[in-house]
Amino acid sequence: MSEDKKRFKDLGISKQTLDSLEKIGYIHPTKIQEKAIPEVLSGKDIVAQAQTGTGKTASFGIPIVEKVNPKEKKVQALILVPTRELAIQVADEIKKIGRNKKIYILAAYGGKSIDRQIHFLRKGNDVIVVGTPGRIKDLIDRGELKLDNLKILVLDEADRMLDMGFLPDIEYIISKTPKNRQTLLFSATMPKEILKLAEKFLKPDYKKISVAPNQVVVDKIKQQAYIVRGKKIQKLEKLLTENLEKKSIIFTQTKKGAEELAQKLKRAGFEVEAIHGDYSQKKRENIMRKFRTDKIKILVATDVASRGLDIKGIDIVYNYDIPKDSESYVHRIGRTARAGKSGKAISLVEPQEGKYLRKIEKETKTKISVKKGE
Repeated sequence: MSEDKKRFKDLGISKQTLDSLEKIGYIHPTKIQEKAIPEVLSGKDIVAQAQTGTGKTASFGIPIVEKVNPKEKKVQALILVPTRELAIQVADEIKKIGRNKKIYILAAYGGKSIDRQIHFLRKGNDVIVVGTPGRIKDLIDRGELKLDNLKILVLDEADRMLDMGFLPDIEYIISKTPKNRQTLLFSATMPKEILKLAEKFLKPDYKKISVAPNQVVVDKIKQQAYIVRGKKIQKLEKLLTENLEKKSIIFTQTKKGAEELAQKLKRAGFEVEAIHGDYSQKKRENIMRKFRTDKIKILVATDVASRGLDIKGIDIVYNYDIPKDSESYVHRIGRTARAGKSGKAISLVEPQEGKYLRKIEKETKTKISVKKGE
C-alpha cells in the first residue's frame, strides 16, 4: 500500500474514535470517507452520491460519533433508512465506531415491538437514532421521540426511500427538527427528485460530493453479454438451468417487470421470488430469509430494491434489462465478487440496445465479452 495514502488520523478525528476504528480494522479511508468526513466535521450540509460497498456508513457515522455529546442524554442525531435490514446494519456499525465514547444507539423499525423502543427512549440514554421513516413518524406522533435537540439529520439511500413512497413521512419528520440542524443526504443515484430534495431541505451552500464506481470491483467480475432477438426469456431459462446451483440475482428495470418475470420463471419450474419496494417489510424479510438460507437460489429485483440488503455469496448477476447508464450497471454487478471473491455478470441485450453496452464498456473502461444468443 502506498505510503502517501491518507489515513483516518489525517482527517482530524479524535484519538478515542481512532482507537475504535483501529479495532474494527479501519486504517485508510475510502474515497467517499476521505471526501465527506472533513466536510461533515466542518458543519457543512452535503449531498453525496456513493454506491453500496464504498464505506458510506462510516463517512457519516464517524463525524456523528465525533459531534454528539453522550452526556447530554438527548437525541442529537437521526439517520433515516429505507429498510429494517439497513437500520440494523447502520446502527451496528456506528455502535462499533462509538464504542469508546459509550454512545447509546437505538435502531427503530417496524416488525419489532414499539414498546421496547419506547422504553429505550424513555430511559433517556439514546443520543443517536437510526430508523425507517414509518416507525420514526409513529414514535414522534406518540410524543416519545423528541427532536428539539437534533444536531444532525441523515437521509441514507435517499433515492430508494423516494421510490418506496416515503417522501410524505420524511417531510413530516423534517418539520419536527430544528432549522439550524446539519443535513446529510446520501444516494446511489442522483435523479432530479433527489436534487429537489437537496434544494428544499439543505442549506443553500451545501456541498455536492460524488464518488466514481469502484474499478477494482469491476475487474474481478467476468462480464458477458448475449445478443438476443426477442428470445430473452428462453435464453435466461437456459442459462439458469446451466447454473442451477449458483446463487443469482436477476435485475429488471421496473417493479412490474420483476413481478412478471418471477411468475414466468416459477411456471417454468424455477424456485424464484421477486423483491421490490411495493412489498411489505414482513414479505421482504421472508423472501430474504429464504434467499440467505438457500431455500431459493434466484432473486428477481429492481435496482432500488437490491440496495441496503445485506446479501453475501452471489455467484451470478443477470441483467435481464440492461441499464442505460454505467453507474447502475456497476452497482448491479458489484453484488457479486465481494470479499475478494470473483464473480460473473451476464447481460441479455436486444440488438437495438447495443449502444448502451458500448457506453458501459467505454465509461467503465472494461471489455464485455459479447456472444450471439442461441
